[in-house]
Amino acid sequence: MSVVRLEECQQHIRAQLDGAVEFWLKYSNDAVHGGFFTCIGRDGNVYDELKYVWLQGRQVWMYCRLYRSMDRFHRPEILEAAKAGGAFLRKYARLSSSENQWKCAFCLTRDGKAIKVQRTIFSECFYIMAMDELSRVTGDKEMQLEAEQMMEQVIYWVREDSSGLGRLQLPGDVPTNSMAVPMMLLHLVQQLSEGRLEVGRKYAELGSWCVSQIHQHIQRDGTAILENVSAAGTELPGCLGRLQNPGHALEAGWFLLQYATGNDNKEIQRTAIEKFVELPFESGWDKDHGGLFYFLDVDGHCPTQLEWNMKLWWPHSEALIAFLMAYSQTKKPELLEKFLKVYDYTFSHFPDPKSGEWFGYLTQDGKVALDFKGGPFKGFFHVPRCLYICECILDDLLAENP
Repeated sequence: MSVVRLEECQQHIRAQLDGAVEFWLKYSNDAVHGGFFTCIGRDGNVYDELKYVWLQGRQVWMYCRLYRSMDRFHRPEILEAAKAGGAFLRKYARLSSSENQWKCAFCLTRDGKAIKVQRTIFSECFYIMAMDELSRVTGDKEMQLEAEQMMEQVIYWVREDSSGLGRLQLPGDVPTNSMAVPMMLLHLVQQLSEGRLEVGRKYAELGSWCVSQIHQHIQRDGTAILENVSAAGTELPGCLGRLQNPGHALEAGWFLLQYATGNDNKEIQRTAIEKFVELPFESGWDKDHGGLFYFLDVDGHCPTQLEWNMKLWWPHSEALIAFLMAYSQTKKPELLEKFLKVYDYTFSHFPDPKSGEWFGYLTQDGKVALDFKGGPFKGFFHVPRCLYICECILDDLLAENP
């Protein structure tokens, strides 16, 4: 692959990241109540003022990561936006009326009143990400301590007793290992441990446990990644057990690649590439229209999710990271070829050349289905995180081949 093509990708990705940052800085920040609007229409209009804690935490994290990692984003308005988002989270996200002081809401009014709570760990996880990353740019040790304290609570819910999440224990409910949980915990281990040897040692066993839990999702004699398995690591019956989410598997793949690099583990690297990057891509790529399916059924039944055959922004973002990271670690040309295949589809379908940023939801044949730029699940996260990581990897690759 020519250096010229990599340079073209680098420059285009850099421009796309610049555009995404400017779009969200312009339209998302709430100067009255703090935090961020995420329900943003095609042209930047706010069509709903509800604030989703997942997206609030992700946006704080993303602003901070860009601010401390890339010179061109070391700008006061980015830091101030991150600090305002962090202050909003600390003031309103945790449920004051909850029996557990660490439980966070899922959705808030514009001025911070809780509307909805989920019986999962993910609002808390993105709160941890936000607080830890914000502590790194502000030097606030109390914020870092708060992130680690909430991490301990999340670990307890996952590994000891989940009753504090509020889920009813029903007689027919089989304990399930959903891949999202160990993935998220592994990502938090990497976040909290960065540059901190003591914290890394503290969470070393947890990181290893997360990897083993993710590996349980390799099923059917190594021919499929299933989204949900039993607590014992066996296949579950019915639609739940047959469900595949190619984008999620690809995201797990690059999480595992990061872990393998940090632990100098070639076996985990090999498994990550073969089983969590190449395998879900081959089964998940739409050979008629291009792009990745959102959901699949491993036995070929029609998935019950109504949006199963749509093309969403975030699986393609994860695929770009996964293939470029895999190539950077192995230099295998076929991995770069697949990165470019995803690259060509992604940048010819998702970006909006008129108003900026990306559309999030396309039909199977690649037409825009929903034209908003942000909503309850799409915020300032998957697109800029993808662009940021890919730009960094391309910088390193090009530095190796001047």
